[in-house]
Amino acid sequence: MQNSSKVALEEELVLQLQFEKRGGLLPVVTQEFGTGQILMLGYANKEAFEYTLKTKKATFWSTSRNELWTKGETSGNYLKIMNIMVDCDQDAIIYQVKLMGGGVCHTFNQEGENRKACFYRSYDLEENKLQFIDGME
Repeated sequence: MQNSSKVALEEELVLQLQFEKRGGLLPVVTQEFGTGQILMLGYANKEAFEYTLKTKKATFWSTSRNELWTKGETSGNYLKIMNIMVDCDQDAIIYQVKLMGGGVCHTFNQEGENRKACFYRSYDLEENKLQFIDGME
């Protein structure tokens, strides 16, 4: 038998994000709305999530700089929030976004442009090495 708070968390339509579970941060998968391509992984604290809701721009907590960070502030490559998905335990979220620029990654392709996604390589299980995904090198 499940306890009532677990049932409420999993079955009710009340947002109860579990920021306290991981020291105040939730993992945020950023996915391109329409194509489903995974663009990046970031983290949000309560402040970043609330700012995202307010501005409709993907905002994160920078774990390297320890500060609020709206993607695109310096590059112009903003991510417009189209939908937000919450997992069953309310401890991970997906920002489904529309790209408002060239790409999300801080690395550059051979043409000197920001890569569209941070996930531009895959691991070849037979060769045991990384390889570029076609069109993303």
